[in-house]
Amino acid sequence: MPVVDHLHLAHPRQWKRHPLSRKTIREIQSLRRELRAADYDAVIDFQGAIRSAVIAHFSGCRRRIGEAQPREWPAQWFFTDRVITKGAHVIEQDIELASTIAADELGPVDALLPVDPDAERWCDAWLAATSPGPTRPIALIAPGAGWGAKRWPPERYAVVARGLADRGIHVLANSGPGEEALAAPIVATGAAVPLSVSLPQLIALTRRITLCIGGDTGPLHLASALRRFVVGIYGPTDPSRNGPFGTRARVLRSPGSQRDHTRRSAPDPGLLTITPDDVLRAADELLAEDKTS
Repeated sequence: MPVVDHLHLAHPRQWKRHPLSRKTIREIQSLRRELRAADYDAVIDFQGAIRSAVIAHFSGCRRRIGEAQPREWPAQWFFTDRVITKGAHVIEQDIELASTIAADELGPVDALLPVDPDAERWCDAWLAATSPGPTRPIALIAPGAGWGAKRWPPERYAVVARGLADRGIHVLANSGPGEEALAAPIVATGAAVPLSVSLPQLIALTRRITLCIGGDTGPLHLASALRRFVVGIYGPTDPSRNGPFGTRARVLRSPGSQRDHTRRSAPDPGLLTITPDDVLRAADELLAEDKTS
């Protein structure tokens, strides 16, 4: 069952790099016309960023809903309805925003992620070809993240991969576009199989894993949405706001790490205090819970 009727595509990062180019101006004008033609009754800005608030404003919609204290505070200037949210986690905050449209208090629901028949068939065939045994649990390691400060060193993930393999777990090392170098040291151990797939394939595969290990990144949140076990390795982003939600998880974060969304390239110093033994211990705890549940 589709949950989205239409997508409007925007390219704000490209526009920021070339703000005065003819291509940027044409794309912005085209998006503005497209949004206004849709004649929406309301727009909800879940991101709380200036760029998302501006795009919401492009719609010309009379009701633009966002947080009273958004992540980037100038964004509030573009909202007509400023909602005071009480939840700590971003998902809880988003539910509060959506509740203003529903005129009722909403709650979390299971993720309605699509089931792609082609991706499901691919996944079954790929696992049959790469897995040493159909009964072995599968762990997905996701070393990537949006920027360097959130990335735990790949060499440490490699140690974790060896530890998991020694425990009889089939290990996969995921790499998104441009992340191949992050997965390479993990794969080089011989303890993990490289994985570079489309989003439908990743969804299909995540449905079949037991455990996901990674930082504040898409595959980790996908695993959470599908209620897989998760070990989150956190640094500058706050897990109380951006951590795993709705699943059994262990979150590792140094007391020295402070919330900071500056896109620094070097790993957060607090992140480096987390050891492979810490991660393996957390994984063992979750896997032990799986056996007793």
